[in-house]
Amino acid sequence: MKMLIYGINFSPELTGIGKYTGEMAYWFADQGHDVRVITAPPYYPEWQVHKGYRANWFSTEQHDNLRVYRCPLYVPAKVSTLKRLLHLASFSFSSFFPLLSQISWKPDLVICIAPSLFCAPGTLLLSKLTGCTSVLHIQDFEVDAMLGLGMTNTGMFARLASAFERWCLRSFQYVSTISHSMLTRAGTKGVKPESLLLFPNWSEVERFTSVDPAAVQELSRKFDIPPDHKVVLYSGNIGEKQGLEIVINAAKELVDQKILFLIVGNGAGKEKLETLAAEQQLTNVSFLPLQPYELLPTLLKLADCHLVVQKRGVADAVLPSKLTNILAVGGNAVITAEPETELGQLCLSYPGIGVCVEPEQTDALVAGIKKAMRLPAENETAKEYASENLAKENILQNFIKYFR
Repeated sequence: MKMLIYGINFSPELTGIGKYTGEMAYWFADQGHDVRVITAPPYYPEWQVHKGYRANWFSTEQHDNLRVYRCPLYVPAKVSTLKRLLHLASFSFSSFFPLLSQISWKPDLVICIAPSLFCAPGTLLLSKLTGCTSVLHIQDFEVDAMLGLGMTNTGMFARLASAFERWCLRSFQYVSTISHSMLTRAGTKGVKPESLLLFPNWSEVERFTSVDPAAVQELSRKFDIPPDHKVVLYSGNIGEKQGLEIVINAAKELVDQKILFLIVGNGAGKEKLETLAAEQQLTNVSFLPLQPYELLPTLLKLADCHLVVQKRGVADAVLPSKLTNILAVGGNAVITAEPETELGQLCLSYPGIGVCVEPEQTDALVAGIKKAMRLPAENETAKEYASENLAKENILQNFIKYFR
């Protein structure tokens, strides 16, 4: 099958959408499919183009039967709503002509990854001109997330953005997304039930269930973690939608406990968090850059408690991808989510899989951390769920079988 994947984020980005899009493309190529990807140079979560790549010119990479087209884009040093929109629009503009050049190749299937919906019109045009099957795969409902976070007002712009989103969703032959609640949300925006497809994010379960204890101890020494301290870990993107200021507040409440808050990652909000911790002279908070993916299983196994933190109102517009690997490693997670959301229902349906607490409440987060610390080190409920529902091979095989 000839498969074209079109999205702004891709390997070698280590977190978020780029990680999953990259793994998907390489897996399809390994299965013998002819795969092409139109994407940008890697820049996330640092919001800085990685070394060895250029932000202002086109390039092409060939990996066996996987071809990657890199298109230039604007990457703002400081992210705001307007600059984010310009960032997304710049990629949509620069990638439009490489996208149309695929007409002669005639793909069988084109998958547009959202964010960004700016890429949807070009995808639909290509599908119409070639007759290929079109799929919109939603990792985040970017309009809902933007409005839920108050990143723009609810006036004319919000109405136009919502109308454009509805048009995009209704125009694709298929709309896939990563959770049941997000499928339901797509249905409320006008997508027909027969066009909806569940395509969840996954974990390389085997890698995360066989972590060497000696490697964990070595990593603990490398990070200068006192042997008698428990570790509360947040690992991943440090951005607006997480609301991680509450983690600094929780660290302040637990400063007299033998607990180290380890915040690992990069993003637009990292400098603000570092400033908050410094202003309050917190000695129990440590910041580290994003670690190599090869270290991720060991890093996750190091933690006694994991934080999956989001602001109120966005839990069903975005779904934190970090949770899949936390479950696979058998970690105890504190999840900030309302009971009626996907994450809230997960905790209700699988008692013990995680500790669900009210978002944006420091007292609730502190209580959740204390509860998680009292749980057995190996969360068997989490590991069993990951094995049955999150295995990479099963999810990708089911997706490709559907379109065959």
